[in-house]
Amino acid sequence: MANYDETSIKILEGLEAVRKRPGMYIGSTDKRGLHHLVWEIVDNAIDEAINGYGDYIKITLNKDESITVTDNGRGVPIGMHESGKSTPEVIYTILHAGGKFEEAGYKVSGGLHGVGASVVNALSSFMDVVIYRDGKISNIRFEDGGKVAIPLKQVGESKKTGTTVTFKPDYEIFKNCHFSYTTICERMQESAFLISGLTIEVIDEEDDKKEVYSYKNGLNNFVEYINEGKNPLSNIVSFSGVKNGIEVDVAMQYTDTYNENILSFVNNVKTPDGGTHEVGFKTGITKAFNDYIKNNNILKGNTVFDGSDVREGLSAIISLKVPEASLQFEGQTKSKLGTPEARSITESITYEQIKFFLEENRETALNIINKATKSMEAREAARKAREQVRNGKGKEKKDKILSGKLAKATGKDLSKNELFLVEGDSAGGSAKTGRNRETQAILPLRGKVLNTEKASNNDIHANEELNTLIYAIGAGVGNEFDPKDSNYGKVIIMTDADDDGAHIQILLLTFFYRFMRPLIEAGMLYIANPPLYALDFGKYKEYVATDEELEERKKTVKGAYKVQRFKGLGEMNPEELYETTMDPKSRSLIKVNITDAALAEKRVSVLMGDKVEPRKDWIEENVDFTLEDSFRKE
Repeated sequence: MANYDETSIKILEGLEAVRKRPGMYIGSTDKRGLHHLVWEIVDNAIDEAINGYGDYIKITLNKDESITVTDNGRGVPIGMHESGKSTPEVIYTILHAGGKFEEAGYKVSGGLHGVGASVVNALSSFMDVVIYRDGKISNIRFEDGGKVAIPLKQVGESKKTGTTVTFKPDYEIFKNCHFSYTTICERMQESAFLISGLTIEVIDEEDDKKEVYSYKNGLNNFVEYINEGKNPLSNIVSFSGVKNGIEVDVAMQYTDTYNENILSFVNNVKTPDGGTHEVGFKTGITKAFNDYIKNNNILKGNTVFDGSDVREGLSAIISLKVPEASLQFEGQTKSKLGTPEARSITESITYEQIKFFLEENRETALNIINKATKSMEAREAARKAREQVRNGKGKEKKDKILSGKLAKATGKDLSKNELFLVEGDSAGGSAKTGRNRETQAILPLRGKVLNTEKASNNDIHANEELNTLIYAIGAGVGNEFDPKDSNYGKVIIMTDADDDGAHIQILLLTFFYRFMRPLIEAGMLYIANPPLYALDFGKYKEYVATDEELEERKKTVKGAYKVQRFKGLGEMNPEELYETTMDPKSRSLIKVNITDAALAEKRVSVLMGDKVEPRKDWIEENVDFTLEDSFRKE
């Protein structure tokens, strides 16, 4: 503080600011941030395709850990900019410079800020750009975080158009990170779904792998993809419309499941937090169904469906193209659309199209209405049960269910309290004894819980283990669940480090994903990471979590020791369990999150659903069974 004077004030110019605080521009410098660099360059290529200037994108993971993105769009302009620099140098080195601020360059665009390409350059050890435009092949190269190494020059002639960008992230910034072929493929498949006729090729040169994505009926194919393994109640319904320059495209299908799955996009950018377009879609479809049952006297009395009733079992993709002048997102990220007129336009188009569909497909309409009616009845029953508990009438039932099972936390600050879901009475006993009673509650689970992928709300309430869990958390279930009402700031799944423990984890994760998803989205669900081994040196012990860690540790150990393998949590004494797995100072927790909603939906449906064939196909494609596995099975 003594040296705080005018010399302490620094001005970070150009890309230096990005290198100083990368998290401000790409969110983080972990694996997610590393892949964000790819999305920034790919999004530029996709914006060309959205606007009708290209239909092919190739992404190549190179052996030197660089990555190349090629498109056949118009090619970056190569003339001199009014600033006195070449236009490519401006685009790739100056923040907030780009062609997306004027409608003349792009009618619609996912980019808002013009920082993408220059930020990638700032965080790369090198970036090489080859441009095919105006009959020329031009090249410019940057090194060491965006410094011009080779100024723009012509290197050949070609009738092709497009841009090829090769960059290698600065791995001093992105420590211990590597590009994931699978992650890139999943994102690119999603983009190909959203732009019919676009072909995206992903190549991994190191492992000699390639995937090509191209769809003629993109949104319909997207719905087919996420509904694989489910039993449909209707054909895929798709419709589109344009009002005031805003284009709305929707594809949707009902299945016999009990959950809704709505994915929304604006200008090819996913909006995981929804926004005005999702609100408009939901309002339009609810109004269409309620008008249909009223006009056709289908249900007795003045029955009115709630929005959640008509969306039960619905999978839908909503994709909007919004002109730059009208595009508004809420907050710093592009996760929620804020454009006001998108709501009324999406609602109007949805209402008219769904109304027409219902009139033309009476049998399907009645099947969906029958399902919605059951949802309404279950919702009403759940509401009455909740009111009974709140009014004290159901307190005896709640206390009876929790009695002898839940070891409560004594702390009054619910946000600091933690609920441990523990496998078995033995481990539950150790956890209850060793825990911090003020902040940690213990709920032992007996046996395997219900596979809720195949269950309704009624099935959930009839299941003793899940009913206990619902009452313990205290925030409702299904559409009524609200994480703000939770009795705990963290819910932690703590199972044995074996196959049975993993199975129980999966069953619980399926339940939380299907019936308490907001708990995951709020970052409140965790998995404990107990050790598999203890190295006993006599006077002290060391703990390791995996076989690989054990082998690595053995190489550096000096002196005599014994290796103890824990078959389950119950083998640890209370102090040991607390120290290794429960103590916030020394434990390791895995936070559960949803990074790709479409992929998560597909995985849960395929791996936990009724249909055997899709699950068998996935296992055969993704699981390598070794000889050791075969002997163990026998």
